[in-house]
Amino acid sequence: MKYIGAHVSTQGGVEYAPLNAMELDANAFAMFTRNQKRWISKPYEEKNIIGFKENLKKAGIKPEHVLPHSGYLINIGNPEEEKREKSLNALIDESKRVEQLGLLYLNFHPGSHLNKISEEESLNYIIEGIEKVFKETEYITLVLETTAGQGTNLGYKFEHLDYIIRGISDKTRIGVCIDTAHIYSAGYDIKTKEGYEKTMKEFEKIIGLKYLKGFHLNDSKVPYNSKKDRHESLGKGTLGLEVFKNIIKDKRTDNIPLILETVDRDLWKEEIKLLRSFED
Repeated sequence: MKYIGAHVSTQGGVEYAPLNAMELDANAFAMFTRNQKRWISKPYEEKNIIGFKENLKKAGIKPEHVLPHSGYLINIGNPEEEKREKSLNALIDESKRVEQLGLLYLNFHPGSHLNKISEEESLNYIIEGIEKVFKETEYITLVLETTAGQGTNLGYKFEHLDYIIRGISDKTRIGVCIDTAHIYSAGYDIKTKEGYEKTMKEFEKIIGLKYLKGFHLNDSKVPYNSKKDRHESLGKGTLGLEVFKNIIKDKRTDNIPLILETVDRDLWKEEIKLLRSFED
């Protein structure tokens, strides 16, 4: 079965996220656990936590089909110790919030070397940071997102993610989310059925399918291998619709959250309906 949703708003309180997903006829969703543009946010109140859990049941959505996204400021691969520590504290706080809500995953962008250290050094800092998050939390699985290769961001090659996973002591608490727009921009040509199959086999060989915890379903405004991160509505970008048909028909994407982060929120309900039509 396919679990399809979108990255919904938490305006008014995190407890509104499941209801916003329900309005889209979604059976999965993503959200921010706090303001993604600030380093510090006020803790959840008990009413937020209780309300979220109640609304999740009301929406009929299981915790394993919710893929919260971390804030954009976080960079645990930062070469500067003070800034890296600030990012780590934010990631720990968000991870604890996820556990407070009874959820399982936190999706995040691995990190950036900022042209001040080597990729390997930055990747080692990311591994170090993940280990620290695990020590401060009970059970959360951290989900590394594939990136477009924009700027100095790491995670645009499967080898980067494999390097991180191999460095983690508890591999049951780590996973990967594939973003379609990102990997297309990074140089994985998923546009055709053949290209998609080749990419998925490469993912299986380098990383392993057991680590695949979700997909971000986004068309792209920019061309293949452009190393830029620009999302577009489904079928309106350089990727087209075929790849999304292939993903939906793929048994490897059963039972994991498939999340829209496309540019027009007003189209999300329609896009979810379109994706469901590909199951037939």
